[in-house]
This record gives sequence, structure tokens and C-alpha cells, in this order.
Amino acid sequence: MDADSCSLSCAAVVEWVNTHGSIVRKINHKPAVLRLVRNNLREIIVEISSKKANVTTKLPLKKVSVFNKFMAEGKASIKFQEQNCTLFLSNAPSASLINFLKTIFIKMTGQIEKGLNNPLREKLLSNVPLGGVQEISPATSTEINKAKEKAVAVSRMTITTPSPSTIKKRKRLGDHTPKLPAKKLYENPTVGEMTEEQSKILDAVLSGKNVFFTGSAGTGKSFLLKKIIAALPPDATMATASTGVAACHIGGITLHQFAGMGLGTGTLEKCFQLASRPSAASVWRKTKHLIIDEISMVNAEFFDKLEAVARHVRRNERPFGGVQIILCGDFFQLPPVSKRDEKVKFCFQSEAWEKCVHFNFELKTVHRQKDPIFIEILNNIRIGRVTEDMINTLKATSKQKIESNGILATRLCSHINEADEINNFQLNELKGETKTYTAQDSDQMMSKTLDQQLPVPGKLVLKVGAQVMLMKNINISNGLVNGARGIVIKFVDDLPIQLRSGNVYHVKMEKWAIKTTSGAVIYRKQIPLKLAWAFSIHKSQGLTLDCVEMCLSRVFDAGQSYVALSRAQSLQSLRILDFNSQQVWANTSVLEFYKRFRRNLYEMEMIPIGKKIKLSK
Repeated sequence: MDADSCSLSCAAVVEWVNTHGSIVRKINHKPAVLRLVRNNLREIIVEISSKKANVTTKLPLKKVSVFNKFMAEGKASIKFQEQNCTLFLSNAPSASLINFLKTIFIKMTGQIEKGLNNPLREKLLSNVPLGGVQEISPATSTEINKAKEKAVAVSRMTITTPSPSTIKKRKRLGDHTPKLPAKKLYENPTVGEMTEEQSKILDAVLSGKNVFFTGSAGTGKSFLLKKIIAALPPDATMATASTGVAACHIGGITLHQFAGMGLGTGTLEKCFQLASRPSAASVWRKTKHLIIDEISMVNAEFFDKLEAVARHVRRNERPFGGVQIILCGDFFQLPPVSKRDEKVKFCFQSEAWEKCVHFNFELKTVHRQKDPIFIEILNNIRIGRVTEDMINTLKATSKQKIESNGILATRLCSHINEADEINNFQLNELKGETKTYTAQDSDQMMSKTLDQQLPVPGKLVLKVGAQVMLMKNINISNGLVNGARGIVIKFVDDLPIQLRSGNVYHVKMEKWAIKTTSGAVIYRKQIPLKLAWAFSIHKSQGLTLDCVEMCLSRVFDAGQSYVALSRAQSLQSLRILDFNSQQVWANTSVLEFYKRFRRNLYEMEMIPIGKKIKLSK
């Protein structure tokens, strides 16, 4: 754990209460820097200093309760029982907040283990001058292991972050042990090591640069986006995507929801008028970092209007009104939706693109597939290149038996209606009882929005024998991942399904949440399954399929065949019916863009930016 885990930048409020729970003193540190330090008695202190005002508050970490239910949203609170005060933290980058709270748990666990009960001895051993403080050292691997052992014994209580209005209603906890719910404390939504190329992009974002990064399917673009979101202050960061499903994957909202200008098909003046409404304008003005995923599906006209609206609403003539933009996507995959006989115009062809995008990166390491032969085939198909050897290899898959444990291959279809027809037909062919699972939505008025943005339906109809797909990562190490497939074997309270691996998983209700433009969170509880005899290519984006069949004769967009083929984990789990080279092509404008893009990457001169990285400009 690095030294950054001992400090945190966020908004902080400290409130002291009397025995009746009334607030007697309040200090607002905004923005604030928190540090974990030791005093001359070797006690751990939380030091809170304001960046603007010369105000510092020091609170000893003794008999504390940590409330961290909302730390993924950058919020937490720490109750100091001996001081009768509570420290409220908000607008903290979630990754930094998780590491900071984790360090508190680890250091306090070590302090309890040592039994620091001899202040005089500690004073003599300390090299800190009286009244001074010393930076706390980062957690060592030994301390982390001890804390994990301690975490097993800590009660799995459910703790929520108290609001200022409810803090006085809570009962004081008199236990001398730090009440840190270890299970939640160690859950990090962005767990996993980044590659060097991913770290370079994150550093560029954190240094304030406008960035576009791309990469073929399976190179970890969504993983990196989640890392970026977790590293930025949530109150000033808007995570968006061109489609609802992509927005759900990164915990954001659709770009159209955020922009506040409807579909963006009206005149520029009409877009200005719509985006200037108080609700939309307030979101625009507080946004400092705008993330757009699946940028390939945003057309040039909408992107130009978006940039003009940003300048107009924010009253700032800098590109995008001074908002930092982080764009992610692969233009070789699905293009913007266009009317028939209308030429597609990608957002890199817009006037705003050159003006706003300063730094370009390409992720090259493929994580989804491991077979170098299959990766080479996919990389060629991505750019519309097909050789005779590739044709023979892909045609040979048509004879493969890829099913196991009675679970059929999922058919990928070029049209959504075709996939729905296959699923409904197969379900009706099954005999036996029909069971309907109705979603529990937190706001019934938002059910239509939830249907559009979530991967699970409001109503799920199943029978024993139904082929289903898991729509959420449940336990990655056990193979319970988004895209894993199985078959319903019987109906009991928790709905068991047999997976392709042969394991039986007892499915329970899971929760999905999305944000609205106002920052409110709405959620749906539903069985995390969908019928999986067939899936549309569009709906399969982001999925990794362990057993997939496809007929590509009806593909109608450049990149559609590539998206379909790249869902497969390997050649051995893939069956292609009637493959021919006419089904594979790439858009000529996209080919030209990437040709210039890569030439610029090679020609760029290396210059230092920030503390750690070198980028090209």
C-alpha cells in the first residue's frame, strides 16, 4: 500500500454534539486535506486542514465507529466517541477513500494488537518533538495480513452513514474495538492491477488532459474507465455513455440524459434553450470532468452541438466550456445509428474533435482471449482484412460440438427482433410450469428508464429447462461472471441453475443501480438472468460468452461481424455457420482515422507531464 493511502483530499465537516445530541460546534473544511499522523505519544491522529483557510483540526483515532455504506459514492463518516464529534467526508475519489479507510482499519488493528498502554514508554521511544507530528508509514504486508485475520473476527454488522439530522438519534457504541465492517471495507469496485499502458492513461487524466483512448475488444477499456471514475471527485465528475447498457456498466447515465438537449436533432438555438433550463444547466455548471464511453456511437453533429452547448451554458469559450473530457471507444466496432441512405459521420469528423481532444492512446494488450492465433484473426477482422487461412480456420468451426452439460450455444443475431423470436419460440416449446419474476423498482415512474439502461428485464418468464445467461459478476473466481450460461433445473426459493461448467448455482435477487442527472440513485432488484438461446450483437457488447454460435449472413453495419466474433473466449467455444469473407468489412473513414492516429502516436515527441509520466503531444 503506497503513501497516498495515508492522505485524502475531499470535503470535510466536523460536528461536536452535547449529551442531548444537539450540535454545539461545527467546522467546515472545504476543500480539505486529511492526513494520518502520529503525535509524540505515538498515537494515531487524523489531521484535517483546510486548503483555503488556515484552520487545522486534530482528532485522535480512539474508540471510533466508521460508517462506510456510501464510500463508493465518495462519502463516509467517522464518529469519535471520546470527543463527542463526527467527521463527515464527501466528494472524495472513491478509490482514495477506500484506501484511506482501509489504512485506518489496518493501523488501528495493529495498535490494538500491540496494546499501547504505556504512554511514558512510547514517549521515550518516540523521536517526535513535543507538540509535533510525524507522518504515518504506509501499511506493510505484515500489518495487512494481521488486519485480515482480525477482520474475520469483527462483527458483520450493517452500518450506514448517518446524516447530520439523524446522528443524534443513534445509540453510542461503547466498545473499545474499532467498529469497522471489514467485509465492506475490503470490497473495492475497481479491484485488480492495471497494466503499464492503462496506468499511463490514468496519469494523463489525473494531470487534467483531454484524453481519447481506444483499443480492440477485450483490452480492458471498461475496467480502466472504472479506475478513472474512482480516482476523480464524484461531485464534479459525470460518467456517461452513448447507450444505456454501457452507462450501466460504468455506473453512469446516458449522454443524452446528461446533455439536457433532448435527442439533439433540433437547431443549435433549440439545444441552447433546452440545456439552459435550471435542472440541466446546474449539472453542466458543476461538471469539471466529463466521461463518455462508447464514443464510436456518437455522431459528429451531436458531438459538435454538445461542445457548443457546454460553452454556451457554462459561459466559457474554452473548448467544451473548460470541462475536461475523457473519451473511450473503438470506432472499428458499432457505428452511430443513421437513417437509411444517410452517410454515417463519426464524431472524429466533427469540428470539435481536433479542438478538444489533446492526447490519444491505444490499449493493445488483449485480456479476453488467450489464444494468439485467435487474437491475430480478430485483429485482422477488426480492420476488414481476411486471408485464405483465416477463412479456412473460421469455416472449420461450423463442425465443432461446443455444447456441454445439456446447455446449447447462444446464437448471436444481427437484429434484436430475430433474437427475441428465437427466445420466445424456444421457451414456448418447453413443457411444464411457467414462473414469472417481476422486478422490484425503487421508483415505478422510472421503470421504463430502468428497462432501457439495465441488462435485466422488468419481467422475466422462465421454465425448467430454459437456457439462461448470468447478467452480473457474482463470484469471478468461481466462474459466476457476466455472460456465464446455464440451464434452469428446478424452481425453489432461490432458483438453482446448472452452469456449463457443471456447477450448480442457486440464483438470488441482485441489485442494479443507476444515477439520474440530479444525482439521485434509482435501483432495480431482479433475478440476474436473461433468456440466452439467442442474443443480439448490439446487446452482447461488453459480454464474454463461453459458448456461442453465429450466422453472419444478415450483418448490415461495418464492425458488426467483429463485435460478434470478439465475444467468444476462444476458437474452441465458437461455431460460425456459412462464413464468407463478404461478411467482414471496415468503414473506410475509420481506417483512415486510425492510420493518422497511429502515425501521430509514433511521431509525437515525448514531453514530461505532471510528476510521473511522459506523454506525446
